[in-house]
Amino acid sequence: DVPIATTAEPKQPEEHIMSRLSFIQPDDATGKTADLFGAIKRGMGKVPNAYVTIGSNAPEVLGQALQHNAMLGKSSLNARQREAINLAVSEATGCDYCLAAHTLMAKGAGFSEEETRQLRHADYPQDAQLDALVKFVRTLVTTRGTLEEAVVNAFRDAGFTDRQVVETISAVSAILFTNMINRVNDTVVDFPKVS
Repeated sequence: DVPIATTAEPKQPEEHIMSRLSFIQPDDATGKTADLFGAIKRGMGKVPNAYVTIGSNAPEVLGQALQHNAMLGKSSLNARQREAINLAVSEATGCDYCLAAHTLMAKGAGFSEEETRQLRHADYPQDAQLDALVKFVRTLVTTRGTLEEAVVNAFRDAGFTDRQVVETISAVSAILFTNMINRVNDTVVDFPKVS
């Protein structure tokens, strides 16, 4: 007879930094990873766990992600629009890490706690343009196949240019990348959690 195990595998303690992928402590990083972590720490005051995961395993990918976000900061989308995208997409994908990080950033861009909840649920009636934006990105990430022309036209009719359509898709791709990293890694949230 084979004995049957009666106890579950022990869980990692809650204070661990990462869950599944390997990582190095930011202070132990060398080379390109150390340079990236240093720049992030100077800009943010810390190296968030998501960036630790990416940079520990693929510093070139972290560099590209940071460049992508820097480019988006120079786009015609303002900070409130970019954070609205981040919240709506992160809610749609179920990324608790990015919801926490971007709720904090959205508050810094002027949104209230209640407004961040509305953006997450793609329902922002107090501003027709932001409402159209979160509805557009939610539809983009939750449907398959070619978007209906009416969806694209509704986005444009809310005042978005073709350039902003492309920039919005770029912003969606940026947040989807970190959403997927965190969903795979089960990254420990190092920002104030949201409900």
